[in-house]
Amino acid sequence: MENSPLSSTDAHMPAKVKSVAKKHIPGEPGVWLFLLGDMVIFGLFFVVFLYHRGQDVSLYLESQRALDQNIGIVNTLLLLTSSWFVVTGVRMARKDVSRAGVWIALAFGCGVGFVINKFFEYQAKLRTGITLFTNDFYMYYYIFTGLHLWHVILGLGILAYMWHLTRLKSPDSQSIAFLEGGASFWHLVDVLWIILFPLLYLLR
Repeated sequence: MENSPLSSTDAHMPAKVKSVAKKHIPGEPGVWLFLLGDMVIFGLFFVVFLYHRGQDVSLYLESQRALDQNIGIVNTLLLLTSSWFVVTGVRMARKDVSRAGVWIALAFGCGVGFVINKFFEYQAKLRTGITLFTNDFYMYYYIFTGLHLWHVILGLGILAYMWHLTRLKSPDSQSIAFLEGGASFWHLVDVLWIILFPLLYLLR
């Protein structure tokens, strides 16, 4: 911008300094406020879980043995892979939007795989009589994984709209900002699961 105090010195700035000046926070500031608030709430949930676990470790360990770690590992790999797909898709959108849609679609597919796996996991638990009211561990298990699953489903809706934006021949800066913000939300979904998986399935 002509009125910017940097414009008069832009020509004399080293290339490295120019690249730093052009860096920005992905997405919109409001998105990051939402993500931060979400992480704070989950952080409090995790603290409460660890406190109650410390009151009856044997119950939590015994209940944990009924969880299928293989499903948890597969779901972890699905979300990690999907995050990589999203990063690649957003990077492509900044250069050649026509190639970005494939990567967003692959991320969407991984998210759907997570939902399907979680459905079968819930079904197996309910079939053996393990419900939200079985004990404190399973209360936390269903609440935490249920809230996370809701985030995944919401994220899938966001990914679907991100894919729609990649169909545009020349997305504007607002569309790119939405792609960045949507990717940031999907990474939050990934981070929350990376904490939940060891907390519920692996902690000894």
